[in-house]
Amino acid sequence: MSFYISPRFLNKLAIHITKNYLDLPNVKVPLLLGVHGRKGEGKTFQCQLAFDRMGVEVVHMSAGELESPDAGDPARLVRLRYREAADLVKVRGKMAVLMINDIDAGAGRVDQYTQYTINTQLVNGTLMNIADNPTNVQLPGSYDSSPIQRIPIIVTGNDLSTLYAPLIRDGRMDKFFWEPNRDDRIGIVSGIFQVNEVAHADIERLVDTFPEQSIDFYGALRSRLYDEQVQRLVDEVGIDRISLRVVNSAEAPPEFRSPDFSLRHLIEVGQQMVEEQRRVQDMRLAEEYNKALYFNRKLGETTESRPEPVNGSAAPATSPPGQPSSTQLTAEMVTQVNQILGQGHRLGIEYVDQRRFRTNSWNCYGMFEGNGAEAIAALEACLSEHPENYIRVVGISLSDRRRLLEQVIQRPG
Repeated sequence: MSFYISPRFLNKLAIHITKNYLDLPNVKVPLLLGVHGRKGEGKTFQCQLAFDRMGVEVVHMSAGELESPDAGDPARLVRLRYREAADLVKVRGKMAVLMINDIDAGAGRVDQYTQYTINTQLVNGTLMNIADNPTNVQLPGSYDSSPIQRIPIIVTGNDLSTLYAPLIRDGRMDKFFWEPNRDDRIGIVSGIFQVNEVAHADIERLVDTFPEQSIDFYGALRSRLYDEQVQRLVDEVGIDRISLRVVNSAEAPPEFRSPDFSLRHLIEVGQQMVEEQRRVQDMRLAEEYNKALYFNRKLGETTESRPEPVNGSAAPATSPPGQPSSTQLTAEMVTQVNQILGQGHRLGIEYVDQRRFRTNSWNCYGMFEGNGAEAIAALEACLSEHPENYIRVVGISLSDRRRLLEQVIQRPG
């Protein structure tokens, strides 16, 4: 089976790798090439096809190897793999590259909750040092004065902006954004269905039917077509005996006939997969759980990390388009109110005087659902009516009435 290689992709990798093996006069060649783009577009697979086409030896690393319980191990492993690739050039007499897959998953920082460890810092520093001194890469505890072969490094990722900025600056890393166009998509999908002899016109119709889907969607679509036959095998053998039939069986392996690869059937199964994707997006359970985690963390905030007490002199707060704003509350407070109500939770406003604050006997000022403008107006009114009292907002889950957030926004004095 021959797979499609995008000419743009092949040319970019061929130029980068070849430049790193040439001695160009007075030219500083970036050692790293960052291939980035949407998930599932075949970045790693296209790299592998390009390596095979060029006859390049590859030393692989994954994002999981960039972290370790022992500080310093990942950085040492990067140097070890780099020197291993340099040895391959001497032994095999071919060009070699070091490839790090999904680098943003191992060394990137997605948000404020992503842990930035000493290993992340050392990996970034090691890659920058190698990029600046590609022929002088030493292992800890030893030193070899002999220069080694310069080895280009290829990294893949979805979002390179999550990486340490000095690492990806021009001069150290060349960037290539991989977004297959229609011709690329048709060529790649034709390769996926090549052995099934699907007509080229049907491939074009299939790609045009699902223009927003990534490349791996079509590979999963082809795999889904065999589900009916696998189900039939399980029914015939019996679910309690299927393990004995498939693994270490004395019988011949099961044979499967070619499924229905007609355009109508492909589109029908594809639409089922799209519907499953839509259900996942509609559920948004991860967002719900993460929001609860965020609110619970706010409970442990110190006085210094809380927003300043809200008063009439506070700077006007702005909100995202379409969300209520305030001229009296801080931007953080308005955002929290909108987030609580936007997630389908209930917002409570409570107040208490200094004496009852010691006994935690709060009075309810009001409860609100859905209407952010009404809640913000009530919160501003509560602040005006009780300037000498403690005031707090409470986020309550409607499903189990659990308190997700309790935050004091005004303290006397």
